[in-house]
Parts: sequence; C-alpha cells; structure tokens
Amino acid sequence: QVHLVESGGGLVQPGGSLRLSCPASGNIFNINDMDWYRQAPGKERELVATIANNGSTNYADSTKGRFTISRDNAKNTAYLQMNSLAPEDTAVYYCKFILRTFDFLYREIWGQGTLVTVSG
Repeated sequence: QVHLVESGGGLVQPGGSLRLSCPASGNIFNINDMDWYRQAPGKERELVATIANNGSTNYADSTKGRFTISRDNAKNTAYLQMNSLAPEDTAVYYCKFILRTFDFLYREIWGQGTLVTVSG
C-alpha cells in the first residue's frame, strides 16, 4: 500500500535543467535509502544516485558534478536536480526506496518512472 508518484520529467534542450520529485505515501515508519535509477532505450537499467538516511550520497561517474540527490524526510520525498543535461541523459528515470512500514518489515518500493528527453 506504499506508493511512489514521480513527477518532473519532460522535454528539455541540451544544457538545460530538470528537477524530479518522488513523494511516498502509505504506512511508512521510516525510509533508509532513497535511490534514482534510469534506463535508456535499448540499455540496461543503471543506478544514478543514492542517499542514505544520514545524508550520505553516491553518484554514477557520468552524473557526478551535474546531478544532485536530496531528501525531505518530513515529506517522505526524494529529489533529483539535473543540470547541464545532454542527449545521453535521455532515459526513463525511476525512484526506489528502501523503507520500513509500521510492522517494521523492510520493503523495496519502486516508482512508475518518468521520461526525460534531452533534444535540441
């Protein structure tokens, strides 16, 4: 019954910026990891960025310095700020949370994906 609803994707010109949001709703006790993945057409899904509950972050080499992951624990929301976008960033972006519900069970929850297209 936990749902992630992504937003913020769309069409942007090279060099532009987008901000993706991933709010979660449901019976959430806490959220450990908030991760962003992407999958380009014909490519394997890859990890883009991750942020732990202590604020520690990790980035893929292709995005480090351009992308910033953040979280708002009060809103159960993850964000991905994407700057200096290039055509190779075109992909469907997915958020994934590792969380605990009120029964203290760990669960892996995925968003439905949002399409980012970089073209100009």
